[in-house]
Amino acid sequence: MSSIVRARGLTKRYPGVTALDAVDLDLPAGRVGLVGANGAGKTTLFRLLLGLSQPDAGTVEVCGISVADDPIGVRSRIGYMPEHDCLPLDQTAADVVSTFGELGGLPVRAARQRASEVLDLVGLDEARFRPVGGFSTGMRQRTKLAQAIVADPALVLLDEPTAGLDPSGRDEMLTLVDRLGSFGIAVVLATHLLDDVAKVCDHVVMLDGGRLVTDSPTETLLHQTGTVTVDVGPAGAGALAAALTARGLAVTSDDIVTLEVTVSGETDLDTIRDVIAELELPLHRLTNRLTSLDDVFVHRGPGLPEEA
Repeated sequence: MSSIVRARGLTKRYPGVTALDAVDLDLPAGRVGLVGANGAGKTTLFRLLLGLSQPDAGTVEVCGISVADDPIGVRSRIGYMPEHDCLPLDQTAADVVSTFGELGGLPVRAARQRASEVLDLVGLDEARFRPVGGFSTGMRQRTKLAQAIVADPALVLLDEPTAGLDPSGRDEMLTLVDRLGSFGIAVVLATHLLDDVAKVCDHVVMLDGGRLVTDSPTETLLHQTGTVTVDVGPAGAGALAAALTARGLAVTSDDIVTLEVTVSGETDLDTIRDVIAELELPLHRLTNRLTSLDDVFVHRGPGLPEEA
């Protein structure tokens, strides 16, 4: 896919802090996860993409437009969902979203119609005429998402969209984010929750202390580890571990149920299968274990990035 964001040598300094340090990026027009701990540089990158702050060095383009040369033109192509609670509490969701539609260039009637459509999309159709002040956290997050996409942007920047949500609300928000791609809207999702990125993002950008850790497709980071996870239930886990160890396989366990077995090929998998059959154990699960984004960040985040 073509790059929707392109940065070269992007640097931003504050007194005593380098928020971004010579960052090079080529972000595809899909769903991109921007991850890192608090203070990693995620919000600073968003401010630079929106033209709300100027870099100390380097260049950045959005949709092929230089942010330095035409910040208003760039902002006309971007939707932004901020992390903080910023909605006017005395206005209805319909009024808030349609106002942002008008600010995005839609005529008044078209903005009202579009607001109704996107509020229906995010699950707020029946609540659209209620004041935002009476909304739950999840409803306010949905309203912020609706205002970000009401003007049909080419790119939407989502800053911690699942913040403050319970597990059910978090899953619902991620489902909405996942659907944006079907409408032709590119997404950059900033979060410190790596599981959110693994669920919905095709591409991952990791920042640590203002430096780029990795800029890669998600699938290249979540590779097989040479370890399989075996679950035969708590009653048989101990016997299976002892039998596999006696066969020369390396076995570890983080609990009394699940075993992780290091394998080098199909022969080792056959051994695991045969031992389970010999012991007449129930096999609940046998899967390849993948790296997680947590593993990637722990091993590649602190210190110099591998790509440097």
